[in-house]
Amino acid sequence: MTSSVRRKLAVLPLLLLPLGAVAACGGENSKTDCGVNSCTVTFDRGVDANASILGVKAELVGVQGQNVTLKVAGQTVTVPVGDNEQADGFNVSVQSVTKDNVVVKISNNG
Repeated sequence: MTSSVRRKLAVLPLLLLPLGAVAACGGENSKTDCGVNSCTVTFDRGVDANASILGVKAELVGVQGQNVTLKVAGQTVTVPVGDNEQADGFNVSVQSVTKDNVVVKISNNG
């Protein structure tokens, strides 16, 4: 094998790594749109909704008015719509709340 081919093969896993991170998103009663360091999660309301993102589980616990309570990586946090809070090394921001769903962006601070 030539050194050029070996170099290309050595780089291939690094190129595929971001695709693996994106593919690792998913959940129950939720939709996810993930990049390498952040995910936007749309949780359905009125049901148990969760998502596995960025290597942790995020769950919608409840909504009271404009305050959303989530559990991210086992830590419970309440975030007002349009604001953000920290939870176990993640930045959690609530983008919108409707009668049908809650849209949250979760970013890795590391």
